[in-house]
Amino acid sequence: MAEQTVDLERTDLYINRELSLLQFNRRVLDLAMDDDVPLLQRLFFLCISSSNLDEFFEIRAAGTRHQVELGVTTRGPDGMTPPEQLEAIGDQAHRLVDAQYKCLNDTLIPLLAEEQIRFVRRTHWNDAQQRWVKDYFRRELLPLLTPLGLDHAHPFPRILNKSLNFAVTLEGKDAFGRDSGMAIVQAPRALPRLIQLPEAIGDGPHSFVFLSSIIHAHVGELFPGMKVTGCYQFRVTRNSDLFVEEEEIEDLLKALQGELRQRHYGDAVRLEVADNCPDGVSRFLLDKFGLQERDLYQVRGPVNLHRLMAVVELVDRPDLKYPAFNPGVPECLAEKANIFEAIEREGPLLLHHPFESFSPVEEFLRQAAADPEVVAIKQTLYRTGSGSEIVEALVDAARAGKEVTAVIELRARFDEAANIELATRLQRAGAYVAYGVAGHKTHAKMALVVRRQGDRLKRFVHLGTGNYHAGTAKAYTDYGMLSDDRVLGEDVHKLFQQLTGLGRSQALGKILQSPFTLHAGMIERIRREAENARAGKKALIRAKMNALIEQEVIEALYEASRAGVKVELVIRGVCCLRPGVEGVSENIHVRSVMGRFLEHTRVFCFHNDGDEEIFLSSADWMPRNFFRRVETCFPVEDARLKRRIIRETFDTYLGDNTQAWVLQSDGSYRRLRPAGNARPRNAHLALLESLAEG
Repeated sequence: MAEQTVDLERTDLYINRELSLLQFNRRVLDLAMDDDVPLLQRLFFLCISSSNLDEFFEIRAAGTRHQVELGVTTRGPDGMTPPEQLEAIGDQAHRLVDAQYKCLNDTLIPLLAEEQIRFVRRTHWNDAQQRWVKDYFRRELLPLLTPLGLDHAHPFPRILNKSLNFAVTLEGKDAFGRDSGMAIVQAPRALPRLIQLPEAIGDGPHSFVFLSSIIHAHVGELFPGMKVTGCYQFRVTRNSDLFVEEEEIEDLLKALQGELRQRHYGDAVRLEVADNCPDGVSRFLLDKFGLQERDLYQVRGPVNLHRLMAVVELVDRPDLKYPAFNPGVPECLAEKANIFEAIEREGPLLLHHPFESFSPVEEFLRQAAADPEVVAIKQTLYRTGSGSEIVEALVDAARAGKEVTAVIELRARFDEAANIELATRLQRAGAYVAYGVAGHKTHAKMALVVRRQGDRLKRFVHLGTGNYHAGTAKAYTDYGMLSDDRVLGEDVHKLFQQLTGLGRSQALGKILQSPFTLHAGMIERIRREAENARAGKKALIRAKMNALIEQEVIEALYEASRAGVKVELVIRGVCCLRPGVEGVSENIHVRSVMGRFLEHTRVFCFHNDGDEEIFLSSADWMPRNFFRRVETCFPVEDARLKRRIIRETFDTYLGDNTQAWVLQSDGSYRRLRPAGNARPRNAHLALLESLAEG
């Protein structure tokens, strides 16, 4: 029977990207409210939910707001105009913020108090605590605080993005007869937002007071002879996206350095105030920041929940955190093993972080730097972290006279300053540093080592789904593959030629690459599954990624579903595809798995009439990854590794019934729980048990 024609561009088939991202942050908050999660980890998830929301306003909401200001009325695939999006964002974000503070005040603070971890409010300070706080204020805070009275000679100050500030209302006249009635006090960013009381005067071994409470209690000392009638904390969030017109500049590094200075003072997009802040003060602040009533968030607690992360770090209670583990290391890479010989002997080596250690990747570069037979190293660097062993290896290799090429993405969001410093250091060591291709972020994760073996040069590669960052490798799930495959080595060589030189794109033997072949390659394989289904063959598409947004890919998946292809998607964050729509997407299942580790692997699997194709990639299925970035998508061809990836990525995650949320056709998510007598299955625990050492 022929398929009926369906308009796959109907707006009801697409979920709004911004609202889907807010749904993701809601799932993070769900983990903070989960009784099965250790208590301090619940506080950690609350902090992450808050930090994610900050970035959402700084980038996504700021971009939508800018479109509104420009008068853009174009509708997206979901049918919403920018003004409609901004309205919906406000509604969902206000509900999310209310839920965050309800979680903190009604659930986490009482549970923490039961564990002798307390936030002592200033109304409950005893005499000893009051004396200690007063001394702390005069010793540590008073010398740093600068009150700013508001009058004609003292205009409203420039307020730093996400900084803690206080609006202070006053009565009386100062020494010069001024009586403006209002002042601003800015808390320097260097000050901790939580201060731990000495155990001798605390209400238990771990007692904390908020910096805001200390300033509130003693703000009168900043205005001698005047009466403080009110002190209200506030915080403004600003547009933090950087804009550099790359075609119009000569030096990207210098241009970014100039932009970074302005990042903290972009247009305001959100104002947070204490819930006791009077309407008059709130309206005054909204006016100063050019914001509207919908941009005001009144909160029942500290205006920056992310700063509570200090408690997780300061409180040494392993029983309230996830159990520690030692990541596994493949047996062939045991201590002192020659990694190049191991790759040649064992074939391609697959590493699944953080369940398996990131140290073999570092060792790959360390040995390359020290090996006299290695003549060249080339690597992309997107995020590396401070004190990176990989960076040290590249510096050592350059100083040893090897040819070292580093393609550093200066525009990696919020890592721009660190990457500028990294580029400068590598250049000083003698490495050649390139910044990729104008107009396209270099997001590919690849390293190439050229080693002399006898009378020939041989290439070894590392390709991965995640960054060369030892810290995130402990918290993010990612795959990395070490290989001496000749074609992969040639492909990576051509990619580096592309990034550092000039010339037309060269055909690659195995790797699919953005912006040239990845999008078409994925569409082709999705359509092939649909054709197989129409021919009565088994057809299956499985994919795991962080986000699914690109419309043509979504349309191809809809067509595949209508043809009878079973589509199983594990998508951590944004998903604009709407599953379960009659006649369109009944065969599509979408879930988000979230828990101890941040899901970051990108894996694409196509049944291909039994000749299964599996790809690992640095790219999500998003327009920017397909068309505005340099990305890699590489095949895993070894049958043993294929079976392993299917087991660890799809069997495990699609079987999870404790930390999985299933996307419904209305755009909401339903959390899975073990039904009846079903055994609880947790993907992260299963992978720790099978891959980690202990």
